[in-house]
Amino acid sequence: MQLESIVAQLVTEAVKTLYGAETTTDAVQVQKTKKEFAGDVTVVVFPFVKMARKSPEQTAAEIGEYLQQHSALVADFNAVKGFLNLTISDAYWIDMLNEIDADAQFGHRTPADDAPLMMVEYSSPNTNKPLHLGHVRNNLLGYSISKIQQANGWRVVKTNIVNDRGIHICKSMLAWKLFGNGETPQSSGKKGDHLVGDYYVRFDQEYRKQVKQLVSEGLTEDDAKKRAPLMLEAQDMLRRWEAGDEEIRNLWRTMNEWVYAGFDETYKRLGVDFDKIYYESQTYLVGKQKVEEGLAKGVCYRRPDGSVWADLTADGLDEKLLLRADGTSVYMTQDIGTAKLRYDDFPIQKMVYVVGNEQNYHFQVLSLLLDKLGFAWGKELVHFSYGMVELPEGKMKSREGTVVDADDLMDEMVAQARETSAELGKLDDCTADEAEAIVTMVGLGALKYFILKVDPKKNMLFNPKESIDFNGNTGPFIQYTHARIQSVLRKAAESGIAIKPVDAAIALSDKERSLMQLLAAYPTIVKQAGDEFSPAVVANYAYDLVKEYNQFYHDFSILKETDDAVRNMRLLLSANVAKVVKNAMNLLGIDVPDRM
Repeated sequence: MQLESIVAQLVTEAVKTLYGAETTTDAVQVQKTKKEFAGDVTVVVFPFVKMARKSPEQTAAEIGEYLQQHSALVADFNAVKGFLNLTISDAYWIDMLNEIDADAQFGHRTPADDAPLMMVEYSSPNTNKPLHLGHVRNNLLGYSISKIQQANGWRVVKTNIVNDRGIHICKSMLAWKLFGNGETPQSSGKKGDHLVGDYYVRFDQEYRKQVKQLVSEGLTEDDAKKRAPLMLEAQDMLRRWEAGDEEIRNLWRTMNEWVYAGFDETYKRLGVDFDKIYYESQTYLVGKQKVEEGLAKGVCYRRPDGSVWADLTADGLDEKLLLRADGTSVYMTQDIGTAKLRYDDFPIQKMVYVVGNEQNYHFQVLSLLLDKLGFAWGKELVHFSYGMVELPEGKMKSREGTVVDADDLMDEMVAQARETSAELGKLDDCTADEAEAIVTMVGLGALKYFILKVDPKKNMLFNPKESIDFNGNTGPFIQYTHARIQSVLRKAAESGIAIKPVDAAIALSDKERSLMQLLAAYPTIVKQAGDEFSPAVVANYAYDLVKEYNQFYHDFSILKETDDAVRNMRLLLSANVAKVVKNAMNLLGIDVPDRM
């Protein structure tokens, strides 16, 4: 049972005995004591003042005296107005430390075979370009949310929907046909997604030239954009694709396979994966079928031009196009089709879409439509809406080739980690292979932590150099602290010191007690992160824990402590800080080294 729950139960007993009044544990507010006051936890006494018929300070003092006299849990107390600050006994914290030590997966619940199933969709790339910095944030958030929800007892299926059809795909295909001269990933030495992305940029470059030429000949810019030969050819290619033209379909399959191979390399390096991948080319027709069912049910209606719409004005939204007049689908239709296939494949209780905040309205509409179409989880779907990643220079634009490529970014982060580690002499005692493994771990850890520590709802400015710092709220600082603790534990083992549960009555310092409190809070942190869908909660907890540990490490002797019982306690405390740090960082998809 959590400390707060134990204290709440004791307070209800005290109120009943002292004042003859019944209250519930839910009515007892227990919180961490503010740093300026002595104590570990604070009880808010104001709800009991009327029962006591005394001043808030008198009520707090009476309850405090009762708790100290009747429970070994409370070692001391002080009353400040209507707040009762309780100092918890050292014996409780030591018992708590032993319990934490005995649980290798402390704070994480293993999902039962019949646990509810959550599906988390993330990544959602287009096959006309490589993954970029925006995709990196999406993938890291989606993967971390999946890990956090698993730690909270959900069964989780990680899915990806690949946008593999549409005019943007045709633009890359057409540019390759016109300007590629048969170039392939093998002949060029480029990753397939980079090669195809280059032709997407090339299309835009050539298209702009045509628009500029048409404008110079007297057309308006809008007319020029519509009449540019390249755009007309791309639109014709899309129509031929939808009609099943075998030549176009073969080229489409070939270029998509190049892209998928490139994506797989990037995903593997980034450390994310999926249990099931869906493709829009396979879902849009299913979506059209569901819309036709919606017509029969009266969920949708057809306009005179043949287009199909859903009227959501009674629900406070607007009318939403589902099928164009020519019968072709829109993104909403595809999402409905994907939902149908997923619902057929898995018994989903909760569906989570990890998609940027520019799609907020889209998911409001999707939730309503899915509910009206009979999906049990429609109203309960979660749009995990996150902010955009921006650079000091501003926003990224794929078609102009001004994105930060995910592969280039990871290369840069590892290079920065190598340079910084060399300057600080962190790798002087490592072999070349060990050093390379560590700088890779640190570089990618820095990238992941810098992105995940930010409240996901907020836009963020990405600064690679700032993220690699070995001090402050960064991934390398946390990784280095884990390595520091492992060094202490290795030295203890080399000296023949065996670490065992604490069985002696030991007086704890404030810093030791504070560290134990932080450790004990980890399950609550994991639950909060799951409830809020926020990896930032875990990330900032990990930083608070290592910051507290480093202060302890600076102020107290561990291996040179002459009292064997105290030394053992500090080693056990250190080992469990390392364990919780490793578990917390694992929820973020970040590895921690044993040496640096």
